[in-house]
Amino acid sequence: MSELLNDISAGQQKYLNGRKRHRRIVRVSRIAILLSFLFLWEFTANVGIIDSFIFSSPSKIALCFWGMVLDWTIFLHIWTTLYETIMSFVLVTVFSILMAVLLWSSKKLSEILDPYLVVLNSLPKSALAPLLIVWLGATQTTIIVAGMSVAIFGSILNLYTGFITVDKEKVKLIYTLRGNKRHALTKVVLPASVPTIISNMKVNIGLCLVGVIIGEFLAARSGLGYLIIYSSQVFKMDWLLMSILLLCIMAMGLYALINLLEKWYLKRY
Repeated sequence: MSELLNDISAGQQKYLNGRKRHRRIVRVSRIAILLSFLFLWEFTANVGIIDSFIFSSPSKIALCFWGMVLDWTIFLHIWTTLYETIMSFVLVTVFSILMAVLLWSSKKLSEILDPYLVVLNSLPKSALAPLLIVWLGATQTTIIVAGMSVAIFGSILNLYTGFITVDKEKVKLIYTLRGNKRHALTKVVLPASVPTIISNMKVNIGLCLVGVIIGEFLAARSGLGYLIIYSSQVFKMDWLLMSILLLCIMAMGLYALINLLEKWYLKRY
C-alpha cells in the first residue's frame, strides 16, 4: 500500500513538474519572440533595410515616450482614453444587463425587439460616429457614446441568450414553490449567468476601447486616438507607433483586471 502511495506521489510530482516546465517554456518563448522582434526592428532600421522615418524604431519610440513623460503630456492622453473607455464599459455593462433582464421578463417584448437588435448589432459602428457628432457635438460625451455603440447591442443579445438558456428545471422549481419572476431572476437566472456576464465583459472592454478610439479620431482634442490621427497627418511616426503600443498595453491591462475578477469569483463561488 505504501509503495502504491509512493508511486502515486511520484506520478503527481512528475505531472506537476511537467506543468511547471510547460509554463516556463511558454513564458520564455513569449519573451524571446518579443525581444527578437524588437532587435530585428531596431537593427533593420539602423542599417537602412527599412526606412526609419516611415517605420521608426524601438529606440526612437522609447525616446519619444520619455520626452512626453517629462512634459507630462502623455499622461493626459492616456488618462483621457482610459477614462472614456472605463465609462463606456461600465455603462454598457449596466445597461445591457438591465435590457437583458427586461427582455427575459417579457417574451413578447423580446420578440418585438429582436430584429432591431440584430440589425443594429450588424451595423458598422464607425458609420454612427459622424452622426453622433452632429447630434451631440464634438464632446467627450460623444466619444463615450461612440464607445458604447460598438458593444451595447451585441452585449444585450449575448446576455439575453445566456438568461434564456439557464436550466429550465430550476426555474420551474421556483414557480412550483410559489415563487414569481423576481424570485426566478434573483435566485436562479442571475446567479447562473454570472460566468456569462464576466465573459461578456471580457469582450466588451476591447470593443469599448475600439469605439472610443473611433470617436477620438473624429471628435477629440486629447487622447491616444487623437494622438494617432494627428501624428499621421504631420508624419510623426514615432508618436503614432508609440500610441499604438500604449493602446496594446492598455487593452492587455484592462483585460487582465477582468480576468482577475473572474478568478476571484471562481475561487469564492
